[in-house]
Amino acid sequence: MATRIAFIGLGNMGGGMAANQAKAGHAVAAFDLSAAALGRAQAAGCTPVASVAEAVRDAEVVITMLPAGPHVLQVYSEQIIGAAPSSALLLDCSTIDVDTARKVAGLAREGGYAFADAPVSGGTMAAEAGTLAFMVGCDEADFARIEAALEPMSRATFRAGDHGAGQAAKICNNMILGITMLGTCEAIALAEKLGLDPVKFFDIAAKSSGQSWSVTSYYPWPGPVPTAPSNRDYDGGFATAMMLKDLKLAQDAAAKAGASTPLGAQSEALFQLFDRLGYGGRDFSGILQMLRGRLEDLPRP
Repeated sequence: MATRIAFIGLGNMGGGMAANQAKAGHAVAAFDLSAAALGRAQAAGCTPVASVAEAVRDAEVVITMLPAGPHVLQVYSEQIIGAAPSSALLLDCSTIDVDTARKVAGLAREGGYAFADAPVSGGTMAAEAGTLAFMVGCDEADFARIEAALEPMSRATFRAGDHGAGQAAKICNNMILGITMLGTCEAIALAEKLGLDPVKFFDIAAKSSGQSWSVTSYYPWPGPVPTAPSNRDYDGGFATAMMLKDLKLAQDAAAKAGASTPLGAQSEALFQLFDRLGYGGRDFSGILQMLRGRLEDLPRP
């Protein structure tokens, strides 16, 4: 059956996600501050609206995909809670800090709403294809309803635990990704210096103990993985600035928890350097060119 969905935030990730909800036959009221994003959403079958209040007025499900914790807290506390029907399911798919996710969950509970933090993994291509992985923090009793609401956008949905656990899982998962991508790029740069063809190295690493998602699904050297951003000058994919944001969240969380994350800290420093050199808009695997000493080969976005 068609569901009335309010979708707030139609950026690189949210636009594709909202489109897949519309493709599944749901009535999607879409809002974003960008007129261009609203136009793309309308072309994908969504109904553009002029405000958050208008989007959520009759919603059965509210989905948000916003840049950072302060945006999420403001939009929920000032524009969603109390404006959406109390029967609506509230799903925040943004990547934010654990404390803010729990604060929003508390506000939602006080308002009588079911809420989940449900950040995603998979990048823009998966958002467009409807094959994201969702990591959900919620009350256990709400999970079946949440899983059904996310299904048009998802290839896998996991309940990580109670509120905030989805964000914790996302932060830790992306710290692994940042670290393994740097290791992959360092190894390729070294292989090249030692006279080994990076394409031949892919054939070996992909079937050896060095195998990882960064190798087999996102190889940062052009050729072996046709869908990887390395084949299009590192355009699209997962922006360096977004990886840097996630690594900063991981380091903030580690500091508060008293956890030792030396590789996470080093990864943050290297991606921050790449970002400050002007490549924050390029896919994060483009850091290979910095490690090769070949930034002149990489156009700035």
